[in-house]
Amino acid sequence: MTATDAADRDRLRRHFLLALGGGATSLLLAACGSAPPRARSTAHAPRPVFYPTLTQEQSSDIAIHALGLVGTPYRYGGNTPEGGFDCSGLIGYVYRTRAGLVPPRTVSQLSDFGQPVGVDELRTGDLVLFGAGRPTHAGIYVGEGRFVHAPSTGGEVRLDRLAGPYWSRQTLAVRRP
Repeated sequence: MTATDAADRDRLRRHFLLALGGGATSLLLAACGSAPPRARSTAHAPRPVFYPTLTQEQSSDIAIHALGLVGTPYRYGGNTPEGGFDCSGLIGYVYRTRAGLVPPRTVSQLSDFGQPVGVDELRTGDLVLFGAGRPTHAGIYVGEGRFVHAPSTGGEVRLDRLAGPYWSRQTLAVRRP
């Protein structure tokens, strides 16, 4: 087996495991004609999903690619440069194309992606999540106190400062894939 074959196999295994963690098991069981799956209780914490740690090179590549998308139009539900981005679509596109990772599609689900990191440990390529409780907005940290995100309808993907007047007042969580 060549190194390329091994890398392809590992990438496919990651995607498969991520899909299973995202509820694909319930869909498979439902498709087999079994009773409909019961709603998942919110009283119990979700099963932890473990993601590989990004290399420094991948983290830098993610930041550079995100910076290159500044100016792309915002579009709710968007996940391509041609069609525009919302915040989670931007994150998914960058991580998928630059690191082969497929993050969850919604901002709320991103709060379980990767590992939690203290704000004082921020590094290039980390996810920054905003909002008390479950997050309502997210971006990609690119260093020097700045992050790239797709902020709102009518806007564009842009570069902002965590210490800016609006973002500094928001509850901030950091996740490291």
